[in-house]
Amino acid sequence: MMTTQKGERIDKFLWHVRLFSSRSAATEACRKGRVTVDGQTVKPSHPVSEGATLLVRKPPVTYSYLVKALPPSRVGAKLVPGYISDLTPEEEKNKLLQGKIVSGYRPRGTGRPTKRERRDLEDFLS
Repeated sequence: MMTTQKGERIDKFLWHVRLFSSRSAATEACRKGRVTVDGQTVKPSHPVSEGATLLVRKPPVTYSYLVKALPPSRVGAKLVPGYISDLTPEEEKNKLLQGKIVSGYRPRGTGRPTKRERRDLEDFLS
């Protein structure tokens, strides 16, 4: 005897609103414990409904979203704000920029860094 669930599977929802590029990636994130619904870690089959708060960890950032509505199928990028609202604090979003400011740029043709150069770089970055 099957039980009826309200809402939509969380893995499908995450894929429908373009938080993951594939449904299997969304399923894997749920299995790894990187998705929580209203503070509770969930399995891929967990139903999500309107008004739920989602936390999605994509290291190094933890995104938070509020579910406004459930889409019938995968939606275009312009339509996503109609289904979820982004509640992620600016401090979390700034974590993405920190990695891009300091890059390991080496001029072309200089070869691999020596052991000494690598240690100096590691000391500088930490």
